[in-house]
Amino acid sequence: MAVHDATPGTGPVPETAAGAADDPRRWLVLGVIAVAQFMVVLDLTVMNLALPSAQRALGFGTADRQWVVTAYALSFGSLLLFCGRLADLFGRKTTFLTGLIGFAAASAVGGAATGFPMLVTARACQGVFGALLAPSALSLLTTTFKDPRERARAFGVFGAVAAAGSGLGLLLGGALTTYLSWRWCMYVNVVFAVVAAFGAVTLVGKQQRAPGGRLDVPGVLTVSGGMFCLVYGFAHAGSHGWGSAATAAFLAAGAVLLAVFAVLQARTAHPLLPPRVVLDRNRGGAYLTVLVLGAATFGVFLFLIYYMQVMLGYRAIRSGVAMLPMVLVSGVVAVLGNTRLLPRTGPRPMVFGGMLLDAAAMAWLTRVGEHSGYWSALFGPLVVVGAGSGLIFGMVAATGTFGVGPQDAGVASASINTGQQLGGSIGTALLNTIAASAGADYTAAHAHGRPSAHVLRLAAIHGYTTVFWWCAGMFACGALGALVLRRGPLARPADGSGPQAPAPEAAAPAAG
Repeated sequence: MAVHDATPGTGPVPETAAGAADDPRRWLVLGVIAVAQFMVVLDLTVMNLALPSAQRALGFGTADRQWVVTAYALSFGSLLLFCGRLADLFGRKTTFLTGLIGFAAASAVGGAATGFPMLVTARACQGVFGALLAPSALSLLTTTFKDPRERARAFGVFGAVAAAGSGLGLLLGGALTTYLSWRWCMYVNVVFAVVAAFGAVTLVGKQQRAPGGRLDVPGVLTVSGGMFCLVYGFAHAGSHGWGSAATAAFLAAGAVLLAVFAVLQARTAHPLLPPRVVLDRNRGGAYLTVLVLGAATFGVFLFLIYYMQVMLGYRAIRSGVAMLPMVLVSGVVAVLGNTRLLPRTGPRPMVFGGMLLDAAAMAWLTRVGEHSGYWSALFGPLVVVGAGSGLIFGMVAATGTFGVGPQDAGVASASINTGQQLGGSIGTALLNTIAASAGADYTAAHAHGRPSAHVLRLAAIHGYTTVFWWCAGMFACGALGALVLRRGPLARPADGSGPQAPAPEAAAPAAG
């Protein structure tokens, strides 16, 4: 994004919007960024449908299976802010390429895994390099497109990829597992990474580093430790319950470390996450929005897949195909929302409307039964939730990085990914617990002695519908949270070149 120094003759030389607009490669750069982002989002879900096959092939137990997912989530979630700041300090192109190469190498090792330890180690390394790659990709987009109209289209495409990636991950994971091998759910990342790396080397120009920046080591240690404890605590709650002493200890430790981190950021000269980034109403609202969206969307993907496979008997590939209407609608709406609505209305109506659409879709899904059909019970809610999520995803990417200078682009981008990852961890633990409790209560109330298969099926459906009601409530709360966002279009500089960013030395947040 464009940066205009508040004091003439001081600070870094501003980048001009005209220069960016004249660069004929910027749309090709968007393609490179989209491929990289798709790979990262894809990997959040592509292994889910491959886990049973990997478990049979490598011979590890059901209790160990969650670590194939958790290992990635722990390293990815705990290192995002640190890696976002590295992108600012060492250059986004450098960290982008490093993340791509490392992610490809870790994926190749995971695909060739001969045992559980090798697979889990590879997944953890994927998380490390994914944490380096994700904020680098979004911050590259932020600094590549300066013209407001072009930025809207670019962020619309980015939002479409983010909204569609998880659903396509289920489709691709099911197809690869069914027709090739679970190992190709890892190997496929090498293909994406090679394409993106070649494009980055040939198309992405030299990126500026944050002038005079230093790494906030205490901030890195406290926020990384805090995020690790929170993600692990929520994962532990999902498998061992909220009453576990370890769950309580890790969640409490995470909360304390993050509180210490917040205090440190207000006092250090070179904070890892400058307060001006998160204290802006629009950016702070965007981070809160993606937290709620990450938690509630989990109910759409995981429990709807459970319902289709367990109740309706769908194979993995058919489950993925069934999600396509949501994927396609979310992609189209993300682009249209960013190009047509966001410049005119600003983020508040988009978040409010998107959250209400998602809440309505979740309430609609509560009508599913033991013998419901796809077209009568699932297609409509999937289209509605796709429209709601599409409105939100593109807005979050654009608003969460709007108004920050290049020296903060990486860490602002990382804040979006951090919110989504933390929300997903909360959703995993909370909704799994709710589903299990609701199913157990139903069984206890309707079974006389040993429960029949029919009662168990009805209990499972009751667990799913209870989760859908909770997700509807989360989305409704997210709609109320939209009030945090400012009214009206995002402010632009008088010259119309792009969002106004604060001078590096400014202490107050941008008006947004």
